Amino acid sequence: MISVLEKLKNGHLTKDTEGTEVMSLSQGGLQSSNDLILLTGATGYVGGRLLRALEQEGRKVRCLARHPEAFFRRVSPNTTVVAGDVLDTKSLCAAMDGVHTAFYLVHSMSSKEGFEEEDRRAAASFGAAALRAGVKKVIYLGGLGQGNGLSAHLRSRQEVGRILRESGTPTIEFRASIIIGSGSFSFELIRALVDQLPIMITPRWVITPTQPISIEDVIDYLTQAIDSDAKESRIFEIGGADRVSYGQLMKEYARQRGLKRVMIPVPVLSPRLSSLWLGLLTPVFARIGRELVEGLRNETVVQDESALKVFPIRPRGVRESLQRALVNEDRDFAETRWSDAFSSSGSKQRSGGLQFGRRLVDSRAAHMPCPPEVAFRAVERLGGATGWYFADWIWTLRGLMDLAVGGVGMRRGRRDPDHVLPGDTIDCWRVEGVEPGRLLRLTAEMRLPGRAWLQFELERDGSGSTLRQTAIFDPLGLMGRLYWYFSYPFHLFIFPGMLRGIVAAARKTG
Repeated sequence: MISVLEKLKNGHLTKDTEGTEVMSLSQGGLQSSNDLILLTGATGYVGGRLLRALEQEGRKVRCLARHPEAFFRRVSPNTTVVAGDVLDTKSLCAAMDGVHTAFYLVHSMSSKEGFEEEDRRAAASFGAAALRAGVKKVIYLGGLGQGNGLSAHLRSRQEVGRILRESGTPTIEFRASIIIGSGSFSFELIRALVDQLPIMITPRWVITPTQPISIEDVIDYLTQAIDSDAKESRIFEIGGADRVSYGQLMKEYARQRGLKRVMIPVPVLSPRLSSLWLGLLTPVFARIGRELVEGLRNETVVQDESALKVFPIRPRGVRESLQRALVNEDRDFAETRWSDAFSSSGSKQRSGGLQFGRRLVDSRAAHMPCPPEVAFRAVERLGGATGWYFADWIWTLRGLMDLAVGGVGMRRGRRDPDHVLPGDTIDCWRVEGVEPGRLLRLTAEMRLPGRAWLQFELERDGSGSTLRQTAIFDPLGLMGRLYWYFSYPFHLFIFPGMLRGIVAAARKTG
């Protein structure tokens, strides 16, 4: 049998309306279209958001991915995924066949070798392939900054733009400062500091002016550039409505999260030293955060406002951008399938659970001998007179502790002993989402230093089903994290027992 990867190397793989994998080959290899868009970096933060927007507009998109077998299931039926790499000229030429517009949204910051040289080679390879294939337009997102003292990261981003422009294909280069959106590197870096440190020793770069822009406004610029009449290359500097310092941005984030933070400026803490310290505080940034933090000393504000004249976009200010980032994060979170996240991780859960964004997650699964619609009956009877299927005395004690600090405790019970509806109360929880036979999600209403959810997902598994139980916590500052890690040993006792109890109850129900 031909593997998915072999299919992708020989052509491209897409899906029909039933989700079945199908091959689509033309005699020349890849199919062409007058309005076909090539998207690189679709697995990244901006590229992933852009792909969603292009698909919603009904655009024909071809994604270039180094590991397409792990990506093609996430695209719409009209999107194709091809195997390739920006450093592989042969794969690039095949991917650009028939392409009208090509997006260059990749970088080499995570490269173990020198990222600057690798960025040069990738940009030159991409530009040459675009010219050879007759691509009409290249659209690139780079970094904002002026002067000769730019950091290595910003210099490389602007050099990539220059290489693409000089390749011969009309190139639209957008230069942006911090992008505000849950998941963007700069935003997550700021959030990591504010969430975890009640008292912050702030380096010199917190007073550096910047002009943050919402991810939604960035996507608007990128999508509108597709239909722009680009006869020659242009550079557009884009930014939000407000010019603020990094310190002001952190204070506004703290205000919206309800956090009280004290900042103590220390002029001797250089970007280099602060990047090393940040790596200790948040190891996720240790590898590539250093180069980005070095760039925080550079002023990144818009000097040329021609983008506002060419595009009918009026970017949001900092306050609204942060509000929308947090709201959209909750929406994306509500749509997350934790079963997919855990199965794709390929590793066992670590002590303390796993982390997705800023949320801490403890998840486990069990096989049920009955179909999902039967097993769900046991799940939706949780709480009230039925109890929590294991160690009810601990739940009672937790409720008394909550009452002592002014919370709702466990005294509210249930509206109906057998069925739940969105908005129902179940002891100290409220039903946030319910899909009969598939999903029950509860949100905690006890007093907590953060927000908590308890979610149950059912999937058919042969003649039976698999039940995944997931506890999710969105900690509020350092106290929230301490609360999670203090409670985690109790999770290891309570949640496996609850899962066994639900399975036993489902057997009786079935």
